[in-house]
Amino acid sequence: MRVAPAQASQLNARLEAARQVYNACLGEALKRAQLLKERRTYRKACRLPRGKERTVAFRAARQSVGFTDAALQRYAVGLRQQVFQEHLDVHGVQKLASRAFMAVDAWLLGRRGRPRFKGPRQMDTVEGKSNRAGIRWRDGAVEWKGLVLHAIIDPRDPVVAHALGCRVKYVRLVRRKLARGDRFYAQLICEGLPYQKPQRRVGDGVVGLDMGPSTIAAVGESEAFLVPFCEDVVRQHRTIRRLQRKIDRQRRANNPDNYLPDGRIKPGPKRWVKSKRQRRTEAELADLLRREAAHRKTLHGQLAHRVLAMGRVIKTEKLSYKGLQRQYGPSVGLRASGQFLSMLRRKAESAGGKVMEFPAHRARLSQVCHGCGAVKKKPLSLRVHRCEGGVEMQRDLYSAFLARWTGDDGLLHGDQARAAWSGAEPLLRAAWSEVAEPASGRVFRPSSFGVAPRSQSGSPAKEGIAKAEARDVVAHSQGCGESPGEAAVVPLRTPRL
Repeated sequence: MRVAPAQASQLNARLEAARQVYNACLGEALKRAQLLKERRTYRKACRLPRGKERTVAFRAARQSVGFTDAALQRYAVGLRQQVFQEHLDVHGVQKLASRAFMAVDAWLLGRRGRPRFKGPRQMDTVEGKSNRAGIRWRDGAVEWKGLVLHAIIDPRDPVVAHALGCRVKYVRLVRRKLARGDRFYAQLICEGLPYQKPQRRVGDGVVGLDMGPSTIAAVGESEAFLVPFCEDVVRQHRTIRRLQRKIDRQRRANNPDNYLPDGRIKPGPKRWVKSKRQRRTEAELADLLRREAAHRKTLHGQLAHRVLAMGRVIKTEKLSYKGLQRQYGPSVGLRASGQFLSMLRRKAESAGGKVMEFPAHRARLSQVCHGCGAVKKKPLSLRVHRCEGGVEMQRDLYSAFLARWTGDDGLLHGDQARAAWSGAEPLLRAAWSEVAEPASGRVFRPSSFGVAPRSQSGSPAKEGIAKAEARDVVAHSQGCGESPGEAAVVPLRTPRL
């Protein structure tokens, strides 16, 4: 948005008022949630079996203490009439109350942790309920209680032109704190389908996906790849780590009385002093973190489009991201695999496809062989799957291949996997060789990729290219204990260890 300094001051004041309203609604919602947990009717409803009777009991208990979205909205409207009528509109405070209610409700249901109050300059968004009142979009500008903010629009951008041609449902104002100052943006929530770029084609097949802490593998009908997951973000994170250590040194130098002789922070309440240099370093770090998040989101989008170009139906294991964070906390937090899967699911549904997740404990794709059906537990350090029947493949690529032929129940359809193996094996080997010995001469090669297969001449096996037409194979020849005369029509149900 094109915002003058006076308008920026008014927007900052209104965002501060929105923060105070949100904190007040959050405190009131937490108070009512605590009263709800103390009610006998609520404890009695928790013991009821799932069904209509339990739903009715919970609704009655919530209404008895006023822990509902509508009740909290009425509280926020009354608060606005007393204090914030000059800064905020009715629809804006109602949406703030709904945000606070949903945060407390998710905590009450055990879906997230206890919500926190927002500090100064931590409320960066405010939105309306419709485009008829409050924050409105009119003729290329945002109107909000006397403020008229004109937008900077590129008329040659087809995405923007397509969005402006749709009906605007409501508007959200966003403040982004950059190193050079604040910038304000308007997000328009529109009706209809998003614009599909010509180069963003969507395939029609089924894609098997295997996501690891630092790598991702995908196998489709005629393409396969194995790449590091958001590796560019990892390289740039080194600068952030240096700034974090610098801030820690500045904090210790400015507050020597807050630390014990062994370097630990003293328990109890303390007063922290920040120097001007520390504040400048913190601002620089915040700007780098913002850039890192934007870069990671861009890489997620590019990777999601690459997967969707192979097929619109994606099959992958249902992972526990909390468990991954406990084992690989820095890597998972930096690459944000859960955020990527959410973006992939949203884009697939928008394209008419879907992301199918099956239980990993039943599939055990990294332990089973599709040919003989043997299940052998492998350590994480073993990155190559080898079977006595002759199957040899990189572990992640092989798991992605098996994911294509896994049902919703997590059981591997061995007949389909055996029939497709002859056509898919050249693609998998080419993808493995390409990432282990890239033609661009790239030095980086994660140890999780394993050693590329070697041909008789000693060079990496180049059996086809990673993007090629798969051969149409009806049945698989001998291998992994299967004879030529066997009929492979029964899904392979892997026994549990």
